[in-house]
Amino acid sequence: MTVLTTRPQSPYTTFFNFEFAPNLDELDAHFAIIGMPYGDPYDMDEMVNDQTRAPAAVRRASERITQALDRWDFDIGGTPFDGSATKVVDVGDIPGDPRKHSLHYALAEKAVRKILAAGAFPITIGGDHGVPIPVFRALSDHGPITLIHIDAHLDWRDEVNGVREGYSSTIRRASEMDHIHEIFQIGMRGSGSARAEEVQAARSYGAHIITDAELQERGIGAILDMIPNGGRYYLTIDADGLDPAVMPAVASPQPGGVTYTQTIRLIQGLCRKGTLVGMDIVEITPSCDLNNITCITAGHIIMNVIGAMVRAGHGR
Repeated sequence: MTVLTTRPQSPYTTFFNFEFAPNLDELDAHFAIIGMPYGDPYDMDEMVNDQTRAPAAVRRASERITQALDRWDFDIGGTPFDGSATKVVDVGDIPGDPRKHSLHYALAEKAVRKILAAGAFPITIGGDHGVPIPVFRALSDHGPITLIHIDAHLDWRDEVNGVREGYSSTIRRASEMDHIHEIFQIGMRGSGSARAEEVQAARSYGAHIITDAELQERGIGAILDMIPNGGRYYLTIDADGLDPAVMPAVASPQPGGVTYTQTIRLIQGLCRKGTLVGMDIVEITPSCDLNNITCITAGHIIMNVIGAMVRAGHGR
């Protein structure tokens, strides 16, 4: 039996109280929720920061999303599972080891590979934005993949303090993987870690950098039209990419941003255009939340991904 995760650290033990299923060798599910609390820190203070508590916080807040799965969800357009026998499980959290602080990336990649081998759709709750890097690696046999990135920041740094797989380097590392092809970066705004050379590196690669101003002027429908049909898509969501009105609990808030409705329309559009192969939501700082709205929004986004995937045929 391969157990790569630990039990979620939350009074509301799993996301939405779905079954806890840590045995990835016998995984039987259409969707698998997995927590990845730890990134690759830039200094000792980041080894255990507030974002490491986000998987537990999102699981706790999921109790407030809906009373039951038989309730109509107007964002999804019906009940989440649409009358199907869809099975969702929570496989727990990837543990960290203070003596080998990068070991959790190897465990994360191995866990996601097993989830994919079982035919399940991986949904990752971070953690900082470094945690999708091992997930991207796990998708090496599922390309070519079009990467859809919601964020206020570009994340193309080659290294910070000698660290090459931290939260400012996520998309740079993705661009170096043979199975990652086109990259769409949606919601860019304000100032972050990107310098002129990182912007040039992204443009030289051919990344489609869509600022928040362009998104609001053209609309999400026009952005969806830019994304090729019939593709295999991975969606990575940095919480600070969304409007802080719905996701205030982030370390680097920026005015403006992708709205909740635009996010849901993007998810539904991707599922109609092609095949969504995985998603993550990262960079939530629970101590900054207001009435749990950030964690509740994250939970709604996850349920909308499941609902859209079910309607596209996954889990039926």
